[in-house]
Amino acid sequence: MSGQLFVIGTGPGNPDQMTPEALGAVSKATIFFGYGPYLDRLNLRADQTRQTSDNREELDRAGAALRAASEGAIVCVVSGGDPGVFAMAAAVCEAIDNGPDEWRAVDLVILPGITAMLAVAARVGAPLGHDFCAISLSDNLKPWATIERRLKAAAEGGFVIALYNPISKARPWQLGKAFELLREHLPDATPVIFGRAAGRLDERIALQPLSAANAATADMATCVIIGSAETRVIAREGKTDIVYTPRFSVEGTGD
Repeated sequence: MSGQLFVIGTGPGNPDQMTPEALGAVSKATIFFGYGPYLDRLNLRADQTRQTSDNREELDRAGAALRAASEGAIVCVVSGGDPGVFAMAAAVCEAIDNGPDEWRAVDLVILPGITAMLAVAARVGAPLGHDFCAISLSDNLKPWATIERRLKAAAEGGFVIALYNPISKARPWQLGKAFELLREHLPDATPVIFGRAAGRLDERIALQPLSAANAATADMATCVIIGSAETRVIAREGKTDIVYTPRFSVEGTGD
């Protein structure tokens, strides 16, 4: 008899930002698969077991979870943020697509969560108030030339851009290169928001103009949001500036 496989997100890390649906799945599951720091966010019972793996072993993790579920276990695969945004939901679906037939019989339940760009945006105002896109700067699974092409298209198309996986020890140069490319297509004053660990005790939010945006401000725990040409900053004396993108666009409007 096939079991059940939940794929959940813990949100950005603040326990209050984990959804009741996800908490309900945690209470039902008996085996948990995930990256150690994400599993550490859960308060598991003595009868619940955890299988930790490196953050770069998504397909192996997905396969192990599907095997356990196909054998009748109630399984939970844990991501940070939202499991469907650069996270484990796609890996589980890919494993099912390429795996044995019995994995297709597993009762798969993917539950939405709060992804990093939403938490960061809420900290500064509403930079995602109009059209936006999300791009991962990691070239582990796609060529850097593809990333550059998408960045250029997004900037030229007037999208606010949320950058995931902006920088790492193995990729120290890519965020700076992305800023260089975007400076060719966006105004110097375009706001750049660096949101590290939004909602957690070690949260750090920084706002810089694109002309002076410093890639060293970011690490792998940072989501970077780059405004469009229409994104505005409201300066407030004694208070944090508000960043928002108007709900209307003046570009290309006619009679």
